[in-house]
Amino acid sequence: MAVIGVLIENMFEDSEYKKPAAAFKKAKHKLVHLGVKKGTVKGETAGIKVKVEKAVSDVDAGDFDALFIPGGYSPDLLRSHDEVVAFVKQFAATGKPILFICHGAQLLITANLLKGRRVTGWKSIIQDIKNAGAKYLDQEVVKDGNFISSRYPADIPAFIKASLDKLK
Repeated sequence: MAVIGVLIENMFEDSEYKKPAAAFKKAKHKLVHLGVKKGTVKGETAGIKVKVEKAVSDVDAGDFDALFIPGGYSPDLLRSHDEVVAFVKQFAATGKPILFICHGAQLLITANLLKGRRVTGWKSIIQDIKNAGAKYLDQEVVKDGNFISSRYPADIPAFIKASLDKLK
């Protein structure tokens, strides 16, 4: 059983959170919802509410076996907070899996973690991914070392499979 830190803020894409989170729980992994501060955040499409249990400033990267970053506008909101970017850098240094979908790559771009990597993401950030020094691949899922990335909601089944395989 892995302990997965879920980095989440208001305006996350509901399906990109809900479906992988349900699959992770079904596989007996524990989710810990992380954000700028404790409280409730709301999805942008269906308005799903998620309780943020811990602020990133109150946890250590070593507390988690993987990091999951759903898409939507949440990653863009999160990357404007220095403590979140510092946490992502700290977590990346562990070499543990980072699972991200859609706009999730924005956090990794801000943390300067994409140079030399192969990733995918939402079409509006393709140039940002390339400018960050990564090779963009237009595929439903891209596996590069400890990174698992997908483009959008239609890719969720492949994202879930690749993520669960990585967590074994």
